[in-house]
Amino acid sequence: MAVTVEDLYRSYGILADAKDNLSQHKDAYQAILDGVKGGPKEKRLAAQFIPKFFSNFPELADAAINAQLDLCEDEDVSIRRQAIKELPRFAAGENLPRVADILTQLLQTDDSAEFNQVNIALISIFKIDAKGTLGGLFTQILQGEDIVRERAIKFLSTKLKTLPEDVMTKEVEDFIFPETKKVLEDVTGEEFVLLMRILSGLKSLQTVAGRQQLVELVVEQAFLEQALNPGDADNVDRLLQCTRQALPLFSKNVHSTRFVTYFCDHVLPNLSTLTSPVAELDIQLEVLKLLAEMSPFCGDMEKLEANLTMLFEKLVEFMPLPPENAENGENAGSEEPKLQFSYVECLLFSFHQLGKKLPDYLIDKIDAERLKDFKIRLQYFARGLQVYIRQLRVALQGKTGDSLKTEENKIKVVALKITNNINVLIKDLFHNPPSYKSTITLSWKPVQKTEAAGQKRPSGEEVGAGAGAGVLTKKVSPLPRRDARQIYNPPSGKYSATIGNFSYEQRGGFRGGRGRGWGGRGNRSRGRIY
Repeated sequence: MAVTVEDLYRSYGILADAKDNLSQHKDAYQAILDGVKGGPKEKRLAAQFIPKFFSNFPELADAAINAQLDLCEDEDVSIRRQAIKELPRFAAGENLPRVADILTQLLQTDDSAEFNQVNIALISIFKIDAKGTLGGLFTQILQGEDIVRERAIKFLSTKLKTLPEDVMTKEVEDFIFPETKKVLEDVTGEEFVLLMRILSGLKSLQTVAGRQQLVELVVEQAFLEQALNPGDADNVDRLLQCTRQALPLFSKNVHSTRFVTYFCDHVLPNLSTLTSPVAELDIQLEVLKLLAEMSPFCGDMEKLEANLTMLFEKLVEFMPLPPENAENGENAGSEEPKLQFSYVECLLFSFHQLGKKLPDYLIDKIDAERLKDFKIRLQYFARGLQVYIRQLRVALQGKTGDSLKTEENKIKVVALKITNNINVLIKDLFHNPPSYKSTITLSWKPVQKTEAAGQKRPSGEEVGAGAGAGVLTKKVSPLPRRDARQIYNPPSGKYSATIGNFSYEQRGGFRGGRGRGWGGRGNRSRGRIY
């Protein structure tokens, strides 16, 4: 005979009045458990009554949890929400990891209110026992279905940083690190980024030693021990993503040497044949920007001369010789070469940074003819640079406020920053002997306050953020006119919002090739595995 609402209230009353003698009324509690087999009203009451007396009947613990789980899977969403809301009340002792496991599986719901309720429930049991909750989450990340795994990782990447210090203790953080390493053995690109976000947020990894550990993890994912296949978009994509994750970790104590060496050995020689993982991404400029950002943090290199030679050769490729008769100010009628300012800024900066480690490179390691050729190219580029800088300054002169916010003027502001950076670096190389003392801020990076102090910047200093085209190129006449020697402190901002922020969607599989066309991890179990 089915349990009715009246039966449930009667059983509740018996248990509520029993006080210290609750264990003698097992039949009353069993009647409440049977309420899950009733109609909607009986189920709603059962969802509230089962957890209230759960701790008093340990011998019925499994039956009680299973009854509540039946309600969590009910067709009526309001019943499911009520049952989920009460689940944390079962999270005591050895039951907590199981409840965490269950709640993690329930993250797969498509109902937004129900999903939010699961999140709230998970947070509440986190505060009861963080390690136990993490155990349930990581079990599902490692063994659960793809949708559960994906949402569990996103939950951790967004919620862990919101938990107070008394919850996220060192012991808890020490548990997260090895568990995350297990997950990293087989991840997609998007998962890798989220997992690195989790680890980078741990307080115990904010030390030099901690950041070095994170760099080691990224090195493993980047496959730096293998040659790069420039024609494989997934291979290129993995390297880009890993480098982007490593960049914030580098410092004067945590070196970028292995990444810089890999770029010089495997990326620069294949620069023109790299396959972009995203159609709209200028892959050559992207890798050159990454190399430039890493180069200040490079430590001692075994193949410093070879790496400088590779950078030198790439610089020569992007710095054309003047057209015939241009040195005499004549126009031979041939098309003027394009000056690839964006590429040259990156290559010059990287060469300048590594050149500090071998300041006699251009004197002792380059033969006289090659050095003469290089200086001719530098001089021609510098002339074109001065013409363009003058044009940009004239175009921006007197413009303030809204007039600087047009797309055209945003591009010009950033272009001025790029060209002034190149100008400073070229002047250093024209010193005899070449100098490596000047400092600049890369055009897509914000200006450091210490560099900006006491220097006048144009009124459009902030409009460069997010502005610009992908690559700055310019055809200019090789006029011999020179501007007065001046070090210009460029405005802050990014040259390209899309490229600068590396915002394209992560794709692809890393270790083990999880999902999305890279083999996967075998068939996943389906259905409830509570």
